Amino acid sequence: MLTWDEIIRRADAGNVEPPRRVEKTDDEWRAQLSPASYQVTRHAATERAFSSDMCSRFEPGRYECVCCGTLLFDADQKFESGTGWPSFTQPITDDVIAYHVDRAYGMVRVETVCNVCDAHLGHVFPDGPPPTGLRFCMNAVALSRVGDH
Repeated sequence: MLTWDEIIRRADAGNVEPPRRVEKTDDEWRAQLSPASYQVTRHAATERAFSSDMCSRFEPGRYECVCCGTLLFDADQKFESGTGWPSFTQPITDDVIAYHVDRAYGMVRVETVCNVCDAHLGHVFPDGPPPTGLRFCMNAVALSRVGDH
């Protein structure tokens, strides 16, 4: 199980190898993605809180990266954080997300990106529920929900 200490270690010392790589030009990403998804995933924007119904949906399923289709989260790990963004306690596997210290806006946070295509997903915080204590706070436009598991 991934821990906050391990996330910080990876953010500082380097992330694990991705399961595969997907690389495209900026024009290819722009053509593939909606304007909102493009701004969030390729330019690290943040969608407005409570702008998606994904926060309040808890049916079975999985969530993949909107850019490359890599499975990132299972609905079993989703919880209501009250923040206005979909939140999860851990990724499906520990090699699908990379971590980078983000010191923007006078804060220190840990940015999460897809380890396969470098899409900005959101941030992870150490204030989630047990057993991990992690809150992966994701932009809904960076994710696609895919069927039951």
